[in-house]
Amino acid sequence: MIGERTAEEIKLRVGSAYPLEKELTMEVKGRDLVAGLPKTITITSQEIRDALNEPVSRIVEAIRITLERCPPELSADLVDRGVILAGGGALLRGLDKLIAEETGLPVHVAEDPLSAVAEGTGKALQEIEFLRTVAATDRPRV
Repeated sequence: MIGERTAEEIKLRVGSAYPLEKELTMEVKGRDLVAGLPKTITITSQEIRDALNEPVSRIVEAIRITLERCPPELSADLVDRGVILAGGGALLRGLDKLIAEETGLPVHVAEDPLSAVAEGTGKALQEIEFLRTVAATDRPRV
């Protein structure tokens, strides 16, 4: 058993969404759930990739569904310019490669993915009237 901070550190240090050229390892200290005693184990990036497979697959599927529902004009822009990953998930090593492989689109990681979401939200709020107009537009419901 490990804590959330340790899990986040593992994800950042050895986690990946796509196979690595050289697999990484890390020693992790926690509590053995069987014996209840402190224990140190060595984990690999492959083990973390396996553990992250389900949530990463859900992310990729959500992206696919969103792309299928995009208007043609936006789809053309995506083919030309690609997709920008932002937020904490963008820090997962290889997520950009996996999404690019699954969608056929160029995928880039934002320069500062952690603050990009907040900055983008701020910019969107500066255009609140435009957002209201877009949100009020009749669109087919799926």
